[in-house]
Amino acid sequence: MRNNLTFALIMVAALLFIATPARAQVRGQYTPGMTATNSGTLPDPGLTYQNLFQLYSFNQAKGPNGERLPVNGSILVIADQNIFLWVSKKKILGANIGLVADLPITNKSLTSATLGALGGGSGLADSYYQPFTLGWHEKRANYTVAYGFTAPTGRFNAGASNNVGSGYWGNDLSAGETFYLTKNKGTAVSVYEMYEFHGTQKTTQIHPGQTFDLDYSLTQVLPLQKNMHTLLQLGLIGYEQLQTTDKSGPGINPTVAQTHIIESTHLASDRT
Repeated sequence: MRNNLTFALIMVAALLFIATPARAQVRGQYTPGMTATNSGTLPDPGLTYQNLFQLYSFNQAKGPNGERLPVNGSILVIADQNIFLWVSKKKILGANIGLVADLPITNKSLTSATLGALGGGSGLADSYYQPFTLGWHEKRANYTVAYGFTAPTGRFNAGASNNVGSGYWGNDLSAGETFYLTKNKGTAVSVYEMYEFHGTQKTTQIHPGQTFDLDYSLTQVLPLQKNMHTLLQLGLIGYEQLQTTDKSGPGINPTVAQTHIIESTHLASDRT
């Protein structure tokens, strides 16, 4: 068994929060930015464990034209992603075969300047499984294509303030590309694309709109030891998340149903 512990801390200064009813869709099931670096690269054959720690905090809401909305409050989300990857030595069409499982633990809180604490929840969130992954390793580039699904393992009760899950299944198609700009592969550009097909939310019978996710980065690897055992990866990363279809279901306001949310940010990132 091969263990490779990766710790990443991502701090986001501004995310999108829409002041619509609780049934409004803010974003998809994928956590934005988590695959922005080394997007097209599978690890060496064997079993790999990755730990990804994410901290999101935001206190502003903006409309589709960038205008600030009159929302006074703050949201804090802490996510600890426990990712298990298995890669086979055997190849299909020149690509290694991989399996992925992600078991995230989250803690979040929602507060209002006038009402104080409004809600929050913690525990096992929705888990993600990728039973089919192909990864190609070229001289100056790596590529992956995959199918995965999100299981509603997180706690969800309609109207509750302590939910940590979405309450519906998701099927996802994804691809990743990493291009090396230097011969020693120290400088890289990575891009990751995912399209989310959402199921129907239990108890509410709401069908969220589908979502397109895009992560990207420009990074530089610096060796901290001569034997290249410990590396420091620095760079810039960003993401976009776009709702592509209308939301549907009983009791959905037509204005909300036809509002497609766009979420984007650009930030600095370091990874060891």
